[in-house]
Amino acid sequence: MYKIATLNKISPAGLSRLSDQYSITENLDEASGIIVRSASMHEIDFSSELLAIARAGAGVNNIPLDKCADNGIVVFNAPGANANAVKELVLGGMLLSSRNVPDALSWAGTLTENVKKAVEKGKSQFAGTEIKGKTLGVIGLGAIGVMVANSAQNLGMEVIGYDPFISLKSAHALSNTITVINDLAVLLPQCDYITIHVPVMENTKGMMDARRFSQMKDGAVMLNFARDTLVNDEAVINALSEGKLKNYVTDFPNDTVLGKKGVIATPHLGASTAEAEDNCASMAADELMDYIENGNIVNSVNFPSCSMGSVNEDADARICILNKNVPAVLGCLTGIMADLKINISDMTNKSKGDYACTIMDVDGDLNDQAIEEIAAVDGIIKARVIK
Repeated sequence: MYKIATLNKISPAGLSRLSDQYSITENLDEASGIIVRSASMHEIDFSSELLAIARAGAGVNNIPLDKCADNGIVVFNAPGANANAVKELVLGGMLLSSRNVPDALSWAGTLTENVKKAVEKGKSQFAGTEIKGKTLGVIGLGAIGVMVANSAQNLGMEVIGYDPFISLKSAHALSNTITVINDLAVLLPQCDYITIHVPVMENTKGMMDARRFSQMKDGAVMLNFARDTLVNDEAVINALSEGKLKNYVTDFPNDTVLGKKGVIATPHLGASTAEAEDNCASMAADELMDYIENGNIVNSVNFPSCSMGSVNEDADARICILNKNVPAVLGCLTGIMADLKINISDMTNKSKGDYACTIMDVDGDLNDQAIEEIAAVDGIIKARVIK
C-alpha cells in the first residue's frame, strides 16, 4: 500500500484515479507521493520515504526543485491541463479592455433612477473597439500560448508569436498561418495587445520592463495571466500613467498595481474552473502512479523524461536510478550487473542538465549486495527496485 499526502484541496476527480494500492495520509513523513496546488513547500523537511511530488497545475515556483532533485524526489507538473481555462480568461481579458467593460459595469452600478434614460445618455463614454483585425503578440508558445494564438486568430485577429525555444509539439499545434519571430523588439511595436505565457526563470523575471514597454505602440494593452514576477510593477504603472499602455490586465493583483488607473485585475482565476482542477489533479495522480509503480518519468521539471512503459512481467525486476549527470555512471552500473551475472533485458538512460535517470529491466538474483553496490556508485542519488 502506497501513501499519498495532499496539500491544499485536491479535486476528487483526480484522487479517484488512484488505484486501491493507494491511500491518503495526512502524515508527510510516511508519504510516497505528495499532490500539491499552491501551498509553499520551501520550508518542508522531506522524508526519505518521499519519491515524488506532483503539482496539480503548471507553475512550480512553490516547490524547491533543486532541493528535491538532490534528494532524489521527482517533481511533476501538469502542463496543458489548465490551458483551456487560462486561454478563455485571456480572451475575456482582451474583451474587458477593448469594450471598457469594468468602467461600464462600475458606472451602471451607480444608476438608481431614470435608468433607461441615463443609460442612453451616458453609454457613449464607454464606447470601445473590436478585437477583430487587431494584432495580438503572444510571448511564449507553450500549451497555453498556442491555444491563445489559435483562438485569437479564429476571432479574426492578426497574431504574431515569439518563442526562441518553441517545442516541436507546439510548432505542430500552432496554426501555420501565424507568424513566429525571434526578436521582441520587432514584435512589440506591431501589437495592439500583448499576452505573456512563459515560466518564471532567472532570465524571465521582470522581462517586461521599462525598455520593453517603450518599444510598444502607444495605447497597447498588456495581459499577464502567467506569473506576476514576469512584469515589472513600477514599469507598468509608469507606462499606464504616460499613456504608453491603455490597460494592464492581470490575474495577479498586488499592492502596487491594484486600484491604479488602467489596471484590470482578476483574483488569480486563471485555472479556477471545475474542469481545469479536475484535469490537473487527474494528470498529477496519473504521473505519481506511473512513477511509483513503473519508474517512468513524464512531465518532470527537475529530472529528464524517461519511460519504459509498464513493468515487464517476464523480467525479474526493474531498477530505477536517479543520479547526477556525471561521466562513467552508466558504465559502472552495467559493470555491476555483469559482475553479478545479472542480465539487463531492457534499459533506457536519459539526462537533462545536472541530472539523469536510468531504468533497467533485469533477469537474475537482484539481492541486497547489488543494490548496495549501485547506491555506492559516485553520483547516484537514489536507487530503488520494483518487483
